[in-house]
Amino acid sequence: MRARSIFASGVLFLSMVALGNAKSWDIVVGSATRAGSVTLPAGNYSVKLNNNQAQFTSDSGKTFTVAVKVENAAKKYDQTAVQTQTQGDTQVMQSIDLGGSTQQLDFGE
Repeated sequence: MRARSIFASGVLFLSMVALGNAKSWDIVVGSATRAGSVTLPAGNYSVKLNNNQAQFTSDSGKTFTVAVKVENAAKKYDQTAVQTQTQGDTQVMQSIDLGGSTQQLDFGE
C-alpha cells in the first residue's frame, strides 16, 4: 500500500512539473500591433503555443488568444523574431519564429 502511494505521488509530481514547464517565448511589441483579429497594446508578452492557438500574456496578466498556422522549418531558429508589416497606420504581425524550435507561427495576414 505504501509503495503504491509513493508511486502515485511521484507520478503526480512529474505531471505537475511537465505542465509547469510548458515552453514559452518572450517578445516585445513596440506599438499597438494587430495579430490576426486581435490588437495587442504595446508591451512585453509571453507567447505560448497551444495546438493552433497562440496565447499572448502581457506583464499585467492580460491574455489574448489568436488562431495561427504552425509551419516547420528545416532547422531550429537561433532566436525568437517577430515579422511585422505596416498597413496604413497599423502594424500587422505576419509571423513569429520561435527561437530554439523549428516552428514558425503564421498569422495569415
